[in-house]
Amino acid sequence: MANFKRLKMGMVGGGPGAFIGEVHRKAASLDGGIEIVGGAFSIKPRESKQMAKELDLNPKRCYGTFEEMLEKESALPEGERMDFISVTTPNNWHFPIAKACMEAGFHVMCEKPMTITVAEARKMVTVVKKTKRVFGLMHNYTGYPMVKLARDMVKNDEFGKIRKIIVQYPQGWLATAVEKTGSQQASWRTDPKQSGASGCGGDIGTHAANLSEYVTGLKITELCAEFTTFVKGRRLDDDVNCLLKFNNGARGLLHASQIAVGEENNLAIWVYGEKGGLEWHQEHPNELLVKRLGKASEVWRRGNDYVANYSDAAARHTRLPFGHPEAFFEAFANNYVNFADTIRAKQARKKPDPLMLDFPNVNDGLRGMLFLETLVASAKSKQKWTKMKK
Repeated sequence: MANFKRLKMGMVGGGPGAFIGEVHRKAASLDGGIEIVGGAFSIKPRESKQMAKELDLNPKRCYGTFEEMLEKESALPEGERMDFISVTTPNNWHFPIAKACMEAGFHVMCEKPMTITVAEARKMVTVVKKTKRVFGLMHNYTGYPMVKLARDMVKNDEFGKIRKIIVQYPQGWLATAVEKTGSQQASWRTDPKQSGASGCGGDIGTHAANLSEYVTGLKITELCAEFTTFVKGRRLDDDVNCLLKFNNGARGLLHASQIAVGEENNLAIWVYGEKGGLEWHQEHPNELLVKRLGKASEVWRRGNDYVANYSDAAARHTRLPFGHPEAFFEAFANNYVNFADTIRAKQARKKPDPLMLDFPNVNDGLRGMLFLETLVASAKSKQKWTKMKK
């Protein structure tokens, strides 16, 4: 994996009871190249201090607000201050916090979606260019070795011209009104002020759209969407069905749901070309099913030499030999490894290796918001197709 100097990480969000913040902390520390040194973990100072105590951090680097953190960390000498800051708050805080961090001179890793509007996303692109900070977006599913293998196979024309892409993301955890039972994870995701204009579409539909573009290298150009809110009293959609058109003429189908009873985290993608296709399931991430015209299907398994020999990216992001599964934390960690190596290259005034740059960035964040804006517009529209802006 990485040849590194240890980077110092700060965090905004990820306080007591937060799921995704804890995943970020564990994943970032997995390879030993990143250590968390402080943060503003909650808008409630008492909870922020509690989190710092649980993490055994220096209480002086536990801050009541992200503004206080930026002010005091900026005053520390180089080598002692935070190298980068991870933003793991509800969606509505992503833009103002990430913008302030970069303008203060810190690199940023941000949870998805990057912003809650396209206007904010375009401003974020400008901020990244102006500040020249490294910006990473945690679309974690792109971090799986077999997803990278799938991308490289499509890029190498193994399947010919791509004709059809099917991507799904069904969950069942919001099949009832759990946001009314005190669930922290459900309450902000179903609140338009914190989540944005779409619930299911913004939370997991954006992952599905990102995966379709990452694996195929294609861009969604038009879509035809339907939103449904099945749970009575819920303010945002909990089920999304969407037809897709891609820039090479391929057609697609995207289905995302959070009321699919019995489903856990069943993200999956099917890609079909003129000569063959592939199939990958997030719940079985160490396997890639490869299909070839007129031949028996093949199962490629992570960790084998034939995978490493085919794909440098898959090899770089594999830690264990075959038969020892790697999954969710490792996928997050892979994005952190590339993000961190890019920061180290920048600090050393060296050009990052292309493999280091293989993590979602601000342009992917803009694509995600353009997709989400078009998704919402299409769901509200009576016309069949809605074009996606560039």
